[in-house]
Amino acid sequence: MNKIHIISDTNNKSVKIKKFLMKKIKNIEIKKSNLVIVIGGDGFMLQTLKKSKKKSYLYYGINSGNYGFLMNKFSKKKTLNNITKAKVVKISPIEMKVKSKNKIKKCLAINEVSILRQSRQAAFLSIKNGYKYIIRKLIADGVLISTPAGSTAYNMSVHGPILNLNSKNISIAPISPFRPRRWKGKIMSDKIKLIIKNLNSSKRPISAVADNIEVRNAKSIEIKMNHLIKFNLLYDTNNSLQKKIKLEQLRREIN
Repeated sequence: MNKIHIISDTNNKSVKIKKFLMKKIKNIEIKKSNLVIVIGGDGFMLQTLKKSKKKSYLYYGINSGNYGFLMNKFSKKKTLNNITKAKVVKISPIEMKVKSKNKIKKCLAINEVSILRQSRQAAFLSIKNGYKYIIRKLIADGVLISTPAGSTAYNMSVHGPILNLNSKNISIAPISPFRPRRWKGKIMSDKIKLIIKNLNSSKRPISAVADNIEVRNAKSIEIKMNHLIKFNLLYDTNNSLQKKIKLEQLRREIN
């Protein structure tokens, strides 16, 4: 029998689901090697994936949080059967390299990188793809760079585009742009290398956030997709990540 790892968040609902599964799973053979069952919300799943980025596990998420976009629904009757039939979706993260005054820090983001103003003053940024400017001067609360998997999260809240999972694109979306007011951002290939610079770091400090990891007082940020890392997520056949993204696209069109 293949070894199955079950990890859970610390809230009561997560712990109860874990105890239930640990009792049931002893008598069932699941033909999936290196399977990790993750019980919690999206944040807990993101945290778990980053800890094991060098290991080729299969991750089946069970939602015990609020929305749980990256997770599957829990059912006492159906969950174990759903795991056996679940389909794999491979996603790659964004790699963020931040230069601040005294250090350089690298982080991974599965959903998005957020560049945010750190004070009452709006951020003053330039954004390049290599040596070519995407926008020379942007005054805004910040800017968001999102993966397809994260395009229905914070990105959608700032009116960024929802990307198909297999689109091989990333989204660049401004957050409350002041100048130019009508700049809507851009959809670009996931093979690009972005360089975001703070054009006035002494007066207008900014922070760079990779999902939930923050680096303050950033002077410049390099962003690219890391295609060498692949996270293998499992989804129920009737509720795949592709279907969830398409459903959000339809909801936006209707609204």
